[in-house]
Amino acid sequence: MVFSSFPFIFGFMPIALIGFLIAARISNRTAALWLVLASLSFYAYWRVEFLPLLLISIAFNFAIGSVLARTGERPSLQSAVLLFGVVADLLALIYYKYAVAIAISLGFHTVGGISFSDIVLPLGISFFTFTQIGYLIDVKQGVAKTRDLLSYVLFVTFFPHLIAGPILHNREMMPQFAEPSTYRISANNLAIGLAIFSIGLFKKVLLADPLAADVATSFGAASTAGLTTAWLAVVGYSLQLYFDFSGYSDMAIGLARMFNIRFPLNFNSPYKATTVIDYWQRFHMTLTRFITMYIFNPLALWITRLRAARGLDNSRRASTTPGGFLSLVAGPTLVTMALAGIWHGAGTQYLIFGLLHGFYITVNHAARIYYPPPKKPFPHSWVVQTIIHVAKVLAVYLAALIAFAFFRAASTRDALHILAGMFGLHGRGPGLPLTTLAEITLLLTIVWAAPNTQQIMNKFEPALGRTTPNPYPRLSWSPRASWAVVCGIAAGLGVLAVGGTTEFLYFQF
Repeated sequence: MVFSSFPFIFGFMPIALIGFLIAARISNRTAALWLVLASLSFYAYWRVEFLPLLLISIAFNFAIGSVLARTGERPSLQSAVLLFGVVADLLALIYYKYAVAIAISLGFHTVGGISFSDIVLPLGISFFTFTQIGYLIDVKQGVAKTRDLLSYVLFVTFFPHLIAGPILHNREMMPQFAEPSTYRISANNLAIGLAIFSIGLFKKVLLADPLAADVATSFGAASTAGLTTAWLAVVGYSLQLYFDFSGYSDMAIGLARMFNIRFPLNFNSPYKATTVIDYWQRFHMTLTRFITMYIFNPLALWITRLRAARGLDNSRRASTTPGGFLSLVAGPTLVTMALAGIWHGAGTQYLIFGLLHGFYITVNHAARIYYPPPKKPFPHSWVVQTIIHVAKVLAVYLAALIAFAFFRAASTRDALHILAGMFGLHGRGPGLPLTTLAEITLLLTIVWAAPNTQQIMNKFEPALGRTTPNPYPRLSWSPRASWAVVCGIAAGLGVLAVGGTTEFLYFQF
């Protein structure tokens, strides 16, 4: 069930919310149980045959977490249990997400008379798997305390995040689900949540979805894409993904807030970033946090220990040497981003996407290490400062566009054709219609000049995590009639456009 659909907006959402408010009058646990049942129904609505997989995954990880909690005084056994749990989770993820692609690459196209192309990926498997792996690691490290089964199931299945994130962390969510005030009616949270949801709905159906047809057509003609077609493909896709993921993130945050829950930020104007490191701290923020905590940091620590065992220097100064930089910075970064790329899909184009960003980040680190900014920067005029800032933003955006060619293309070959077209190797191609050019210009203006949803709602702490100040204070939301009209219009226009809506792009991951 898609957030931007009639069954959800006029069926599931009001029933879930009203049922939650009624159940909360009985008891907190009744309200929690209602949310669990509603969330499982939400998941089953898509394909009920995958509901047992979700339940088995929850039962398995809850059991592993309980064993981890009881074996704290036996570190070796505890580590073995953790390894078993994580490997089992990853094997399930690999089987469902990558086995088909691997089989096809080996020349197998059917199994038991069923075409591999007809096999469907269980919705949200990457997100609920990563959420639970993080939980197991935190239990092992003593960061997370095991809870009762109902609280754990609610943590994993809470429907606003179940399908496409954010990837939740138990330290953020478990205390909220245990807080009695969570199960009380809050008119303030309802108003804030509805406002955020309305903005997200507007972004999804009126800004992202209209780009889908042109983007699909342009990438479909990758082998002959001329200069204009290739640039339309990557720029159009960058904007489609921006408003699609931004809209989804807003709707997830808004839905959670209606139920008195605050989600972590997951999208924060990444195209305004001035470095690639900053870009990944703004784009899919909870994925960046996960891979940093559970892949990059352990990998960097392991390399540090290996170097120490060999008597090598691990100080900050060591990273300025070629060997130290390669082992302490470049190596962990490239491996981590390669895995982040593969997480999005099994094709080699996703691996290249990850490696490209790994290369970007490595270059970013090298610039910081070898060419640090002067302690007393030269006092430029505001004009020069603006030009420098714009140049940095455009450079990061261009780097992202090149990587998006691989992220969106059906294959590596198609991505290379698109890149060739971007550099004019396939000729100029047909010109862009004025309406398309005007649409892209308008959307880029919104991306770079308008405040994002978190900035608009900044006074009311819309989500967990810091938000940048709103550069336009008059565009700050408040519970006034004027803003009720604005959000009502946004919601109304969104609902009118729902008929042509598409699934969220991150559903496929």
